[in-house]
Amino acid sequence: MKDTEKTEIFEQMPIPKVALKLGLPMVISSLVMVIYNLADTWFVGYLNDAVQNAAVTFAAPVLLAFNAVNNLFGVGVSSVMSRALGIKDYDTVRKSSSFGFYGAVLSGILFSISYIIFQSSYLKLLGAADDTASATSNYMFWTVALGATPCILNVVVSSFVRAEGGAFHASFGVMAGCILNILLDPFFILPFGLNMGAAGAGLATFISNIASCIYYLAYIYIKKDRTYVCIDPSMLLPSRKVIYDIFSVGIPASIQNLLNVTGMTILNNFTASYGSNAVAAMGISHKLHTIPVHVVFGMFQGIMPLIGYNYASGNIRRVKDVIRFSTVYGISAISVMTMIFYCYSSDLTGLFIENKVVIDYSSSFLKGMMLAMPFLCMDFLAIAVFQSCGLGSLSFVFAVLRKIIFEIPIILLLDRLFPLTGLAYSQFIAELIMAGVAVYSLKYFFKRYKQKTLLEE
Repeated sequence: MKDTEKTEIFEQMPIPKVALKLGLPMVISSLVMVIYNLADTWFVGYLNDAVQNAAVTFAAPVLLAFNAVNNLFGVGVSSVMSRALGIKDYDTVRKSSSFGFYGAVLSGILFSISYIIFQSSYLKLLGAADDTASATSNYMFWTVALGATPCILNVVVSSFVRAEGGAFHASFGVMAGCILNILLDPFFILPFGLNMGAAGAGLATFISNIASCIYYLAYIYIKKDRTYVCIDPSMLLPSRKVIYDIFSVGIPASIQNLLNVTGMTILNNFTASYGSNAVAAMGISHKLHTIPVHVVFGMFQGIMPLIGYNYASGNIRRVKDVIRFSTVYGISAISVMTMIFYCYSSDLTGLFIENKVVIDYSSSFLKGMMLAMPFLCMDFLAIAVFQSCGLGSLSFVFAVLRKIIFEIPIILLLDRLFPLTGLAYSQFIAELIMAGVAVYSLKYFFKRYKQKTLLEE
């Protein structure tokens, strides 16, 4: 992509158009990713075996933990890249992307080694009991022991491509891998194919992540004269300031994700005390509620480079316009989806398993989760703004408030007051509070920015 094209996208294109140009491919790829996650659950659920469904659910926190690395290098580096593009510092763009690429590779290798060495401890920590440990281990062999590096790398590199305005290619690589996964799932999982159950879902995921990595490496090679994304080892070490900027955003984003993993692990462990049917139901409802989450999350992730670029170049009016448009879009879309999912919760959960007990549990869980969605929208927006502008500490504060101060204590309280069904409503109460914090924080951020600008003048 030429510099003039980047300038037009980030500085001149009308907000609705550029927001859709950058955000829509991310929304679509996020939805395709959700569909492939649902496909895993659907095909495994087609076996009508709660143990196999529970295995995928127990492994989810570890796969979510990959996002800690994705955020460390993906969010951290892409934030630096977009801000560097805003001030035309192309050397920093290249060096930061190379640093992030090799950091992601090393992290994936360390993830795999740690799982292989401490496998039994992982399974115990995740809540897998005697009846689910074997299936969970088989699934994690492909997704963690062998698949950690390609899973992490394809997400991280797609963030780099998106940071310089290549939203289509960033999303296409993810979508291609997801579609391949969906096509492979039935053959690996079901009796007419290899009949591997949950392990087959893991193998399909492993192959699809390898395919996505190959796509991004080919993209970088073919466009080496037209992209600032760099994987040249000679550009591996940027300045100390750039490394600090990467980690000042990436580490809080990573910790934020680890807190999400902690919350999910605690929720799964509480749910596990009610049996494998309850765990399977929680897994299905989690997968379904990620659909509206990813609609909003995809949009906000897509516009992060736009916010970071204009913040660095001093165009705060354009930043505000982007935020206003995104807020209207996010709340409108999520409110409509919340009503649909709430009203048809039983029908939706019934698509994945025929066990009536699991359907009843999952329907109740899904209703509780969906109530949180309109409020979660404001939380996501505030985090996207702070990460884009290099203010990782503020997004970290959000994560601590959301999980440690509010959600986890609420899980403990609601499980005692309303055994099992109360667990799904913890997020709703936490996000209701956090929405107010998000609005206040954004107003405070722009007020401080205005004061800073006046002092500099």
